[in-house]
Amino acid sequence: MNYRHAFHAGNHADVLKHLILSRLITLLSRKEAPFAYLDSHAGVGLYDLQGDQASRTGEWLQGIDRLWQAEDVPDQAVDYLEIIRAMNPDGVLRHYPGSPELARMLTREQDRLHLNEKHPEDGRLLKENMHGDRRVAVHLGEGWHVPRALLPTREKRMLLLIDPPFEQADELERCVQSLNDAIGRMRQAIVAIWYPIKDVSQLKRFYRDLEKSTAPKLLRIELYVQAADDAQRLNGSGLAISNPPWGLEEELKHLLPWLTSLLRQGQAGWRMDWLIEEKPTN
Repeated sequence: MNYRHAFHAGNHADVLKHLILSRLITLLSRKEAPFAYLDSHAGVGLYDLQGDQASRTGEWLQGIDRLWQAEDVPDQAVDYLEIIRAMNPDGVLRHYPGSPELARMLTREQDRLHLNEKHPEDGRLLKENMHGDRRVAVHLGEGWHVPRALLPTREKRMLLLIDPPFEQADELERCVQSLNDAIGRMRQAIVAIWYPIKDVSQLKRFYRDLEKSTAPKLLRIELYVQAADDAQRLNGSGLAISNPPWGLEEELKHLLPWLTSLLRQGQAGWRMDWLIEEKPTN
């Protein structure tokens, strides 16, 4: 396993993923009852955008840097940006939160976090970054085992982020299997699968597999920063979300057009639809 997310931290795909993650956590927090947050491929949690790895690619300049400088930011993006501004109090964008740190900052005292990272060095850094927060448990195992190992949680509500490195050819299929594993253990689990938009033919198979999954309902959200016909480039990204909380779809109808315009690098666009619609109850 060679993937290191620091090269890509804060890029357009991170912005979409983390902005939607912030909305999921905020919407879950409307109810007082606790929930568990699980991250199957967590990374280190904190990134230095001016460090060696991020500065080599500069991908963040076409991602979070555009939001950092944006005016008239929608209300739905405020929680996300406030955390980043708090991490950079001098007004210079340098530090960026991965999904573990974002979730840690947004969750409440009664919530719990289970963060898993397989990469040995990244796992060590993740433990260091999360040290001192008793709500957080860091696991150093195989990310695909998380649903079977940790579910069901003692909390009745649960949000699982599946965000693998996509180094192996079968990882889209394994995402669907992990979704089925999670739903099999907690029927109302909110499972968010992040995926890159590169190979369109491969994605079509992924969509068919998702439609055959055991999720009660499944929302697809995608943002393209350029035309999705170049299999060698990251043209955009998406999330497939099972059992999304009420209000998310309506929020994203306002947020996605703004975000697409802000992050565009060419022929940009977005879409949101239901791969599995909830069956009406009799």
